[in-house]
Amino acid sequence: MDDYIAKFPMDVSEKLQHLRAIIKKNCPLEAEECINYKMPTFKLHGNLVHFAAYKNHIGFYPSPSAIEAFKGQLTNYTYSKGAIQFPLDKPLPLELIAEIVRFRVKENLVKKK
Repeated sequence: MDDYIAKFPMDVSEKLQHLRAIIKKNCPLEAEECINYKMPTFKLHGNLVHFAAYKNHIGFYPSPSAIEAFKGQLTNYTYSKGAIQFPLDKPLPLELIAEIVRFRVKENLVKKK
């Protein structure tokens, strides 16, 4: 994940580091970092969330169920069934990201049982 983040310009890599930190802060310690589908991924009893940088945005991939659960809070962003686009020229919505990650953690823990 460090190598992936380091290949971007400083302003983008800083946003990716902030995103990584907020995800990490809201996951249990046993959550794993890896690269999956060529993107930084957090796993906890399966995929939790993925993210990736693009020319004009950061893609955040929390699962269709999370998009559905939070779509009322996503009106300021472009989103689809499984992805949210955070524009590079705007601050990341860190609290919203934290809420989505906590939602996904609960989902995966329930699924494990």
